[in-house]
Amino acid sequence: MVARNDETGAMIYVIGDIHGCLEPLDRLMAQLRLSETDEVVFLGDYVDRGPDSKGVIDYLLTLRGQVTFLMGNHERMFLDFLQGKERALFLYNGGTATLESYGGLSRIPAAHLGFLDRLRLYYETQDCVFVHAGIRPGIPLQEQDPNDLLWIREEFYAYSGRFSKTVVFGHTPMREVLMDEDRIGIDTACVYGNKLTCLILPSRDVIQVSNSLDLQSRTPLSRHRY
Repeated sequence: MVARNDETGAMIYVIGDIHGCLEPLDRLMAQLRLSETDEVVFLGDYVDRGPDSKGVIDYLLTLRGQVTFLMGNHERMFLDFLQGKERALFLYNGGTATLESYGGLSRIPAAHLGFLDRLRLYYETQDCVFVHAGIRPGIPLQEQDPNDLLWIREEFYAYSGRFSKTVVFGHTPMREVLMDEDRIGIDTACVYGNKLTCLILPSRDVIQVSNSLDLQSRTPLSRHRY
């Protein structure tokens, strides 16, 4: 049985990196039993690499209730690409699949552009910080460099000290959930043929769905840095 927050009875459902994998997302969401007071937080990286980035954003735009969408580094690259900046970086890191899902650059809906523009860099509650990549130790949350919130890796998750709040993050693909007292990593490499993860707070229960890929299409996690 999933424990609810003792004070409000609400739970927070946190979804890891999706990367254009609409079918696993649909199956995962179908398993959630949301009440009117529950929150859902998406940690970013909705696009790139997977087969249906457009379909993922279409789906996310249908969600109602208390839903928070964070920006991932891939959304940042997508926005930069649309602004004519770092275009090769976006295409190299899965952006070609994103453009193909739209049927071309000129067919990206205005609602999708608005969605990208409204994404938040972090979300904070009394007990947790939700962020795509992590935070730089020793720097107040409000003073964090946006690039760190979107891109940081080892300097954050391998930090030997303790954070004052539990930091829930994605970005760094792992075969299993990283469940430490003060940091929880839930990018379980769905787009690489592993799993899409939902973390439930405050209980720390986990719901996962698999994403089966042709074995020849799988790429070792160690080869992916962005």
